[in-house]
Amino acid sequence: MTRYVFKMPDLGEGTVEAEVVAWHIKVGDMVQEDQVMAEVMTDKAAVEVPAPVSGRIVTINGQPGDMVRVGSELVVFETAAADDDVVAPVAPAAMPSPAPEVELKQAAPAPRATSPSRVGEVKQPGPAVAPGATPAVEAEIGGRVKASPATRRKAREAGIDLRQVPGSGPSGRIMPKDFDAVMSGAARPGKNGGAAAAPSPLRQRTGVEEVKVIGVRRVIAQRMTDAARTIPHFSYVEEVDVTELESLRAHLNSKAPKGTPPLTYLPFLAAALARVLEEFPQCNAHYDAERNVLIRHGPVHLGVATQTSDGLKVPVVRHAEARTLWDLADEIRRVSDAAKGGKASREELSGSTITITSLGRMGGIVSTPIINAPEMGIIGVNKAIDRPVVLDGAIAIRRIMNLSSSFDHRFVDGYDAAAMILALKDLLEHPATIFIPG
Repeated sequence: MTRYVFKMPDLGEGTVEAEVVAWHIKVGDMVQEDQVMAEVMTDKAAVEVPAPVSGRIVTINGQPGDMVRVGSELVVFETAAADDDVVAPVAPAAMPSPAPEVELKQAAPAPRATSPSRVGEVKQPGPAVAPGATPAVEAEIGGRVKASPATRRKAREAGIDLRQVPGSGPSGRIMPKDFDAVMSGAARPGKNGGAAAAPSPLRQRTGVEEVKVIGVRRVIAQRMTDAARTIPHFSYVEEVDVTELESLRAHLNSKAPKGTPPLTYLPFLAAALARVLEEFPQCNAHYDAERNVLIRHGPVHLGVATQTSDGLKVPVVRHAEARTLWDLADEIRRVSDAAKGGKASREELSGSTITITSLGRMGGIVSTPIINAPEMGIIGVNKAIDRPVVLDGAIAIRRIMNLSSSFDHRFVDGYDAAAMILALKDLLEHPATIFIPG
């Protein structure tokens, strides 16, 4: 037998360490060469780590969430020697296994023990029990209620105080039908045997859950923190009358071939933004903090903030300025679907020069989006709603949508930010001008 030590590989782009996101193997497993062993994440992307050889797993170093430096021992294999036909089984090396997730539940309180009778105490006979009736656990002593063991158990599980449940049995004993009436809403626990309209659904909740911040969520948290801490945000909100844009959108969708996905507002916004940025190149830029250089980009590589099961990702539509409306719609849909399905490549998730973000129908009235560093700006799309407005001196119903934007105030002055959004507003309110060459 031969031991093979596999170290954390150099994943490129100056990476010095990577986070273990998930293991797909365990100690003692037999793996084949090129079989995916783990998923790790750098600050750039998630990477699958394949097995370099075939063999049995002896040790694994690093739990999900741990940072492992490049060149550090990651996995130790036991492989067959050249003259061996079979890999002999080996005892797995001891290593702590991940703590199991424990569901925290409220422990049911133990039933109170009945007070033992004092020596010499004479008990008085209790009321007679009707034939066929289930006897109560105990007589009412010191204010305690009468109920069967099954009813007491159900009350504990439901969080109901039996002292507040009116009983219809002998001496106020709580019958099963009394408890069932409370649970079904026919009655509610009340004092002095009174019944109310409905049971209270309120109940105390207990327990906590710890969720380790790893993988994409950790990277998102770090980047958001860095952006909020290092970039002075200037936010600007403008309302846009998209009545004409909605009319054009509906018309184009009605003329599209059957089966064509309908146009949303995003491709119109992307096309208009690509036009506007020609006049405001300082908004289509990156800031290189290490060199203290502002890099203005000619092409518009549009980031599209996309919610995925792994968190927020920003796939990129490259050269938005050179795409038709339908081409923009197709590419926005393609890269967004790739991000949601976890199939977007590293190139598709990097290199944006400005970002748009939208919550669709959940878009609210105003938002304050955080800049996707090292970019200069981000445009947030709020929901479009019909509102009464004053138009040419008369009240009219128009479709209004707010644009909520944020800019890096170090390099984009408030005047320029407002001027850019107003220019974008003008194109969207007169959508035909988006497609007329300047």
